Amino acid sequence: MRHSRTAAPASARPPAPTGTGGGLPPTRELAAAWALIVLVAVPAWVLTVGQARDMGIEPGTMGLALPLFLLLWLTMMAAMMLPSMAPVAITWGRGIGRQSSGRARIVRTVEFAGGYLLVWTAFGLLAYATLAVTGGFVDDHPAAGRWIGAVSFLLAGLYQFGPLKNVCLRHCRDPMGQLVRYTGFRRPVRDLRVGVHHGAYCVGCCAGLMVVLVPLGVMNVAAMAALAVVIFVEKLWSRGPLLARGVGVAFLVLAVLALFQTWLLPGLQTSTPRMDGM
Repeated sequence: MRHSRTAAPASARPPAPTGTGGGLPPTRELAAAWALIVLVAVPAWVLTVGQARDMGIEPGTMGLALPLFLLLWLTMMAAMMLPSMAPVAITWGRGIGRQSSGRARIVRTVEFAGGYLLVWTAFGLLAYATLAVTGGFVDDHPAAGRWIGAVSFLLAGLYQFGPLKNVCLRHCRDPMGQLVRYTGFRRPVRDLRVGVHHGAYCVGCCAGLMVVLVPLGVMNVAAMAALAVVIFVEKLWSRGPLLARGVGVAFLVLAVLALFQTWLLPGLQTSTPRMDGM
């Protein structure tokens, strides 16, 4: 007699991060999640714009000590990255809410966010070292700014066509597939691992775009806003990969123009100290 195949008991399968079936959240939950993201992203933009207005665009680290730079860097990343990583944050956060409550829910959410920010903090250390070197070199050799700018745009452009960019962008454009994979991570630090893992892919997806902040200036609000839009559209638009390649072409063109048009390099222009604070 032929035996019918029975499904494995629910307890034997890892819970989907989005709950039963892994479907989209209800409209009310989705609206509340996006409202929370806006409440975090908008103040981050306000703080970033205010700080940029006070500091202006200068070469290198702008004289900031490492702790203050990292604090400013994470504020910038919250402003620029939060909208584009919202699908992952909302979906995984909903799963945490279904599986935990009270203090456990808060701890797991903090672990997830902390893991994501940990990766961007590590990248911030690399950014600080890079800016310190380039800023010091421009101070000693102002004419070298155009070459540093050209190389920065060239590297950013080539990165947009590279395999690492493609792999990371594909990950970020398919969050549901990755979240299902994350259910296989073991506790007790599963949420921290998820944050670190997704953060690493996010850095890999955006690293080339961040390189152009060397010639454009870390506190260049217009550049930050443009990059935030590019990051958002790359990850969420159906033709995001095509946009990524188009941006790469634009960076390669800027690499050539930077050798002749120094106004394209506000982040590599030396300036005299401002006297209005004296």
